Amino acid sequence: MKYLKEFGIILLITCIGELFRFIIPLPIPGSIYGLVLMLVLLITKVIKLEDVKSAAQFLIAIMPVMFIPAAAGLINSWSELQPILIPALVTTVVSTFVVMAVTGITAQKIIRSSSKEEK
Repeated sequence: MKYLKEFGIILLITCIGELFRFIIPLPIPGSIYGLVLMLVLLITKVIKLEDVKSAAQFLIAIMPVMFIPAAAGLINSWSELQPILIPALVTTVVSTFVVMAVTGITAQKIIRSSSKEEK
């Protein structure tokens, strides 16, 4: 019963995020609204971490399985992807390294600023 309650909370927040997508006229997916809403509710302690932790850990654990349908879809679209394969691969590799670099630099700055505050 605990897991159903936790999944229900996550599903409710996701549905509210989808409603925001229709109400707010910005080109932002409903899932992003849901994630931001969940973050705000967790930070303000309206929802306690314990109220969604087990279900969230389960969803993170099965996340790789969720990419299988997308990969199968790419295999079905091979004839359309073949002409743009090289540009797509270059874009993917370059953007991956840019994201890794920006994430690393940001993490280092946060760690350094928090260590300065502790002293």
